[in-house]
Amino acid sequence: MLLLLLRIIVLHVSVLVLLFVSTIVSQWLTSGVCVTDLWQNCTLGSLSDVFHCTQSSPNEWLQSVQASMILFIIFSVLSLFLFFCQLFTLTKGGWFYLTGIFQILAGLSVMSGSAIFTMRQSDWHQPSENLSFSFSYILAWVALLLALLSGVIYVILRKHE
Repeated sequence: MLLLLLRIIVLHVSVLVLLFVSTIVSQWLTSGVCVTDLWQNCTLGSLSDVFHCTQSSPNEWLQSVQASMILFIIFSVLSLFLFFCQLFTLTKGGWFYLTGIFQILAGLSVMSGSAIFTMRQSDWHQPSENLSFSFSYILAWVALLLALLSGVIYVILRKHE
């Protein structure tokens, strides 16, 4: 049982790390001369190899993506905190429903943010710019899948001795 709990905690912490990296690192869209994420746009200078960064566009859809990624972090940290609280206070045979619900909510918030970014990024950049999704964007989708998986595990997890 202890090994199972350790694996669940490692899964949860890895989801948090993936999402922190995905949210903070400036690599959601890339091209040869441009790197874009949720917070800033960086373009390569014409005479140098230095990126010049400006703040991201104040579009409402981009702000909703930023908010959903922050909500994911809040829900996931709260879920981990609730798991530890329930681990020590839950009676024998109890279920970890509350922890699972918060982790599933975290997964749904990152799903909405990533889906909005996928659908609306063409409003932000012209299709002729030859942009492609980068590793931070992919990490957000991987974090979504792992968050939903850990949420389901929490929902079916039952406290034994």
